[in-house]
Amino acid sequence: MTTLDPRPDPTRPVRVVLVDDHAMFRAGVRAELTAAGAGVIEIVGEAGDADEGVRVVHQEQPDVVLLDVHLPGGGGVEVMRRQPCHDTRYLALSVSDAAEDVIGTIRGGARGYVTKTITGPELVDAIVRVAGGDAVFSPRLAGFVLDAFAGSIEVASVDEDLDRLTEREREVMRLIARGYAYKEVARELFISVKTVETHMTSVLRKLQLSSRHELTRWASDRRLL
Repeated sequence: MTTLDPRPDPTRPVRVVLVDDHAMFRAGVRAELTAAGAGVIEIVGEAGDADEGVRVVHQEQPDVVLLDVHLPGGGGVEVMRRQPCHDTRYLALSVSDAAEDVIGTIRGGARGYVTKTITGPELVDAIVRVAGGDAVFSPRLAGFVLDAFAGSIEVASVDEDLDRLTEREREVMRLIARGYAYKEVARELFISVKTVETHMTSVLRKLQLSSRHELTRWASDRRLL
């Protein structure tokens, strides 16, 4: 059977911009796409934060932006929000598989969401499909989107609650809710135990919770673990 190429113009490579705050990760993605996507993918720019991402995407107007969810300067959703209306499509490529990240990013305008465990050939395929207008998700993440549309995840509530927390508070919240001790959280995030305690106090106050047990239940109900 002949597989039809979904790109609008399959005679030219898909032009891609990488937006991720880790330079070594960008270098790895570039190497993977160069090897697996020769003649199919052309990387035309990179950025390491939201402001730079907005500038590079506006300048290059690529077909697809590979976009990390958590970026300095406002995150991936901020990059999408600040773009003019043109034909660029966004594919989130993130280490996070949390429901609120997936749903929030799709609501922000992304056409797909894959995790950083994806292989080079799989990523090339995802980019080509997104360039052609398809929606692409890692299998487990597709369930979050379906659940959100079906109403079994209260999207508005998830976003409203989490918007109260800073990115660092979210990281601390997830680890504590998963059962990590304060010392383990400190080692994982390279911060002091005192800083972990400060963030935890702020998380409980903002979410109007009184204990780790309540926090774990709150996070579990929202599929954040």
